[in-house]
Amino acid sequence: MADTPRSTAAGGTGGPPWTQADALVAVGAGTLDLVAYLLFNEVNGTRAVNVPGFVLVVLSGLPLLARRHRPVWALAAVLVFEGAIDLLAPMGTHFGAVLMVAVYSVARHRSPLVTAAATLATAVATALSQSHFRVPTWEGIIAAPFSAALVAGAGLAVARWQREVAANRKLLADRAVAEERRRIARELHDIVAHHITTMQLMAGGARANLANPEVVRDALVTLESSGRLALREMRQLLNVLRAGDEPDAGPTPPQPGAEDLDRLVDESCRAGLPTGLDVHGARRPLPPTVGLTVFRIVQEALTNARKYAGPARATVRLTYRPDGVTVEVRDDGAGVVPSQGTGPAAGDRGGYGLVGMRERVALHGGTLETGPGPQGGFAVRAELPLAPEEDAEAAVQRGEAYR
Repeated sequence: MADTPRSTAAGGTGGPPWTQADALVAVGAGTLDLVAYLLFNEVNGTRAVNVPGFVLVVLSGLPLLARRHRPVWALAAVLVFEGAIDLLAPMGTHFGAVLMVAVYSVARHRSPLVTAAATLATAVATALSQSHFRVPTWEGIIAAPFSAALVAGAGLAVARWQREVAANRKLLADRAVAEERRRIARELHDIVAHHITTMQLMAGGARANLANPEVVRDALVTLESSGRLALREMRQLLNVLRAGDEPDAGPTPPQPGAEDLDRLVDESCRAGLPTGLDVHGARRPLPPTVGLTVFRIVQEALTNARKYAGPARATVRLTYRPDGVTVEVRDDGAGVVPSQGTGPAAGDRGGYGLVGMRERVALHGGTLETGPGPQGGFAVRAELPLAPEEDAEAAVQRGEAYR
């Protein structure tokens, strides 16, 4: 029966083929067997303690040093020591700690078939050696197989449990990676859609106003600024995929939040969609994740309005409530008519952008309403709850309050 190791030696190249834990286990099991050997003979008064038996008991734990990468060979060596001890210093029916560890190690590191064969060999060898290779007593016939099977069963159960734990851990890690990739995809969609739409409109505006250098200059400045922002934010997000591969060059800029809505409104106005911002309630710092959600909802809603609303005006309304925050984006556009049967129809603005909004809002336990308004146009309204302790934590992070 081949005893092929599942892994390399614990010590690595040039080091010992055992770990400190293996050494402690070997010493501990050998010490227990030595104490049992001395006490057993003292209690029974057999006076069978002798130097060869004492030395063999002391050395019987040495094969356990190889119990991880050569468990079958370690068990075979232990059985040889046990047979020699039974011949030189018989102790009757027993199943020592060293033998338990050896059988358990085979069950932990080898297949059930190899474990069954090793358990059977252990039971037979132990029963024969303790009966001085004569017909075993009924105690030996029962005790040896029962003890070996009990220890092997425990080892197999632990091995199976650890495999299940490792599989569950890998599944959770893969799921976390997939969720993170989906989050990054949503972030990239928001950033790319917003900035590239702005850049497209600015380029078109510059082309249409070539006779007016000032208008062209302002459009190109906005175009350059949007491109720079898009590259910076995309680089920041893509760094997540390379985390751990390269050392950080420096601290990354903070994620945008509700305080950056003025910038979004200004960009929207320069891109050709007149937009106003109304803030109701006393401004207060929001948790970074809530602020980022508010920013992305407004960004996506204004991007959709520029794409689909046609000639229109938009309004962004941010309401601070005692128990949360409400953000609403409305436009009064009639919608664009898709050409050649492609694109969204008027009032239909579904897609990955709205899906991303819903997922962000659901993450915070809020609600999202989207659809055509009663007087026309399109409206996006999100309500995000906010616990009092989150308000306090946000204030502390902004340096506006003290614990």
